[in-house]
Amino acid sequence: MSSSQTPPLRLGLAMWSHSHWQQSLYGSGCKSGERLARYAQTFNTVEGNTTFYATPASTTVKKWNEATPDNFHFTFKLPQTITHQNQLMHCEQLVADYLTVMEPLAEKTGLWKIQLPANFGPNALSALDKFLAKLPSHLNCGVEVRHPAFFAKGEEEKILNRLLIDHGANRIIMDSRPVFAAPPTTEAVIDAHQKKPKVPVHAIATATNPMIRFIGHPDDHSNDPFFANWLQRIPQWLDDGKQPYLFIHTPDNNQAPELATRLYQQLQRQLGEANTLPDIRLPNLNGKSSQITLL
Repeated sequence: MSSSQTPPLRLGLAMWSHSHWQQSLYGSGCKSGERLARYAQTFNTVEGNTTFYATPASTTVKKWNEATPDNFHFTFKLPQTITHQNQLMHCEQLVADYLTVMEPLAEKTGLWKIQLPANFGPNALSALDKFLAKLPSHLNCGVEVRHPAFFAKGEEEKILNRLLIDHGANRIIMDSRPVFAAPPTTEAVIDAHQKKPKVPVHAIATATNPMIRFIGHPDDHSNDPFFANWLQRIPQWLDDGKQPYLFIHTPDNNQAPELATRLYQQLQRQLGEANTLPDIRLPNLNGKSSQITLL
């Protein structure tokens, strides 16, 4: 994909470094430090979850910038010290320090992700309101909530959605239906059932970049009934001029590149003559498996 183009939709995975992808995404001989560059030749966005646990060193941020083209977009989580420990309160300096370190990647950060804990409920919405109001206006944010009240379709959820709309913040959508439909017969699925939130899917776009986190079923084609909803909703968003972010996970992420490719191609077929999504090529890599390239 040309660096001068803005893709109608951004497609990515939950990480850029995974040893299982050595022969499917990177190619033989690819060192661990080269994985991001190889990943960025294929996908145009990625979930940067490591920043939730610790702010990276400035040298690391510089390396990430050098490894990716101008048109590549990260989605970095705000540190847990801000979202979970302080719950968005009294953390102006923490935010300033974090953004200072991440500044070299500011132009490549499509969404700054604010993942809130399950105990962050309706009574805390004033803290979210104040927090979003204080953020620099040029930052594009996504907010992921997990409190049950925000999925009950009641007044409290309406207040949340209105708050996000007023601030131009995107509501991050977790679709964990596929993985919870899988029987807990493997270690990876059991781990996903324990760690992933089991919340209803409310496909609302509160701003211009709705983000879908699709947590897939380990059986490839078992994902299709769940993705059918998105084959209807994503084209609507594209027609409305929005640029969705679609992230594909699987319990162990071993086959995530292949699942992402197949679902993306389903979306292209669904769009038909209205399709403006770049094609995905699947050249054979080392005679073993396919590489995905967003042109």
